[in-house]
Amino acid sequence: MKEITINVDSINKVKEFVNVLNTFDGDFDLITERYVVDAKSIMGIFSLDISKDIKLAIHDNAPADKVIAALDSFIVK
Repeated sequence: MKEITINVDSINKVKEFVNVLNTFDGDFDLITERYVVDAKSIMGIFSLDISKDIKLAIHDNAPADKVIAALDSFIVK
């Protein structure tokens, strides 16, 4: 599993983020202090505080390098 920190602080960013993730097979989770939600779920993401940075967990069955490259605009650097 690989973790990166992302920011999706608007409705449009959330939609774009989910659309990008749905092009990949594999499991992805978003993790905040107390919650873990499916990163491919728009409703799940909106249950989080999107004004803050969020950890994205890319599980082993997903091509992490390709996912990270596709999500470059969302990654907190």
